[in-house]
Amino acid sequence: MTSTWRLDSPTQTLVLASEGQLPSVIYWGALLPSSEDLSALYAMSKLDVTGGMLDTVPPLTICPVAGDSFPGHAGLSLRDAQGKRLLLDFAQVDVSQVASLLKINARDAISGVTYTASFAADSGTGVITARAAIASEHPVIIEHFSAPVLPAPQQANEMIDFAGKWIGEFQAVTTPWQAGIRARNTPTGRSGHEQFPGLYLPETGAKNTHGSVYALHYGWAGGNCMIAEELPDGRRQVQFGPATGSITTAVTSFETAPLYLAYSNAGMNGCAISFQRHVRDRIITWPRRNRPVHYNCWEAIYFDHDLATLSEIATRAAALGAERFVLDDGWFGKRDDDTSSLGDWVLDRRKWPDGLTPLITHVKSLGMGFGLWFEPEMVNPDSDLYRSHPEWALGRAEQILGRQQMVLDMARADVRGYLYDLIADVLVHHEIEYIKWDHNRVLPANDVAQTEGVYALMDRLRANFPDVEIESCSSGGGRMDYGILERTQRVWLSDSNDAIERQHIQHNAALFLPASVTGSHVGPRHCHTSGRTLNMSLRAWTAAQRHLGFEMDPRELSDAETETLTTVTHWWKSNRDWMLEGDIHRLDAPDPEITAEIQIARDGQDFVCFIAKTANFKQVLPRPIRLTGLVPNATYEVSLINAADPSSASPPSRGDCALNAGDVTLSGAALMQLGLTLPCSFPETIFVVQGKCLDLIKL
Repeated sequence: MTSTWRLDSPTQTLVLASEGQLPSVIYWGALLPSSEDLSALYAMSKLDVTGGMLDTVPPLTICPVAGDSFPGHAGLSLRDAQGKRLLLDFAQVDVSQVASLLKINARDAISGVTYTASFAADSGTGVITARAAIASEHPVIIEHFSAPVLPAPQQANEMIDFAGKWIGEFQAVTTPWQAGIRARNTPTGRSGHEQFPGLYLPETGAKNTHGSVYALHYGWAGGNCMIAEELPDGRRQVQFGPATGSITTAVTSFETAPLYLAYSNAGMNGCAISFQRHVRDRIITWPRRNRPVHYNCWEAIYFDHDLATLSEIATRAAALGAERFVLDDGWFGKRDDDTSSLGDWVLDRRKWPDGLTPLITHVKSLGMGFGLWFEPEMVNPDSDLYRSHPEWALGRAEQILGRQQMVLDMARADVRGYLYDLIADVLVHHEIEYIKWDHNRVLPANDVAQTEGVYALMDRLRANFPDVEIESCSSGGGRMDYGILERTQRVWLSDSNDAIERQHIQHNAALFLPASVTGSHVGPRHCHTSGRTLNMSLRAWTAAQRHLGFEMDPRELSDAETETLTTVTHWWKSNRDWMLEGDIHRLDAPDPEITAEIQIARDGQDFVCFIAKTANFKQVLPRPIRLTGLVPNATYEVSLINAADPSSASPPSRGDCALNAGDVTLSGAALMQLGLTLPCSFPETIFVVQGKCLDLIKL
């Protein structure tokens, strides 16, 4: 007898079926009619058999296992405590569904292992969240365990996952589908620059703005494993779970992190917007929804802390429009460089003889909140903590250091207790509203217990200091997954404040992250990570595309730079409410030298386009940029709002470009079909085009 179940969100349908065994996902895609005959759908999904095959095609269940003649990578591989491989048979299956929540329980009577899975559809964001867990009567060794396994589209030629490096995060990697496995396993112990745990599966011909696209994200801050496999018979599967080898002890129970699923028949942007909304509206717990303009002192002073200097910098930052001042690394222990004192979270009285209170008082008098940098998970060998407790460090004593530091064993309750007491003491005795939580090296060995310990410490701090926001910074973008975002309110996307590099990083990060959680700062005129010297217009407007901040010495600014930055900051404050609650749509630019996006308010009344030209075109004139996400028969007034920027080079525009002349009124259809015709410009230029809907309410 065949049983079927379906889940619907506003953007996708998931259908599972079973003939008494563990269910399989037989359909994942566009919404099906409510009257769809699921038995007929199941019959249509069944595959034929021909010569050279098994007598029946082994099902691609939500957890394929060895022993079922499944011709691909198993979703679960276990050994008993003596190391013997377990061949599982989840023959006892019970499925229950209440509204948009589907739960599956299955048991192998011989081994005593129970498998459970759940799928939950969100009626607001469209995202479906899947999890899996096992429980065993006896300790078992987990070699590999995937969240519920999904079929990948047959009408696709390629997949897109994400690699990267320090100051070069979110590099899209396009791989053709072919026989065999595309496997990525992160052994570094964090979600990582090297492999963000996300995957986009566009069907052939799909782009940002059109076509069918499937997307997945594994919300885990530790090492992860991704497997995208084409089986010998042509079927395709996708698995996400903890990194292979990261469950280091025998267990009697284990649960995967959530696997977030999105589908769109309107291009990659549809999946991106579902993810953006889900992060902002479901995953983040906000002490406050407003997003203050940041000032971070790191690239102004580094470790050279001085009250008078920092007070002057704070005064200048406030005059530019900053609303939060963050004191970065160097305030504790004997921290004059990165070789010492991590773990010694007490004030350095050489630099701060009267404590942090005088600086905090001055910052507060300027109308700004105060934030402070910590790197709780790390320890320097040259520290009082390491000298007292060398056994608290992960790995052997003679290991390769990273940034002159080691990693604390966060699985230990005494380590977490020590860190909590010191951090809590600082928070209790100072008016601190924000923590920049850094993590500057990979683990010497991968272990899920490390991530679980980090979660426990963060959860305790959040419970006892609910008004304190936390930013996740891990050498920039080394830990930006949804697992860490359940405990934080902001990510530091990259240590690169180079606006050209940021354009590319922000563009790809928008596939998963909303503007409201993505920090972006105006760096120094001469970028410390790339060596480039970039104009203030490009730097400021690039930062204004996300959660705006400054990270330079404001004393270096010229009058023209000050005017531009002040103007951009005022504009951002005037528009942030709708921008940070709105959606980021990536635009398909016909010129590869252009990176472009449109941000649209949730009510559709406002939008802004950011169009960055990073190099010269091969041809003479720019090609039009088509917009997306507008109402075709609505009327919009658009204007180029940064045409007269005093910090930009004079543009080589000599013709009658409409955007140079003033406001232009066009229909949504015209803006999405003809597009915006840009003025001629030098490289390293950004155009900011703001739009207002004139008649949307009447439609």
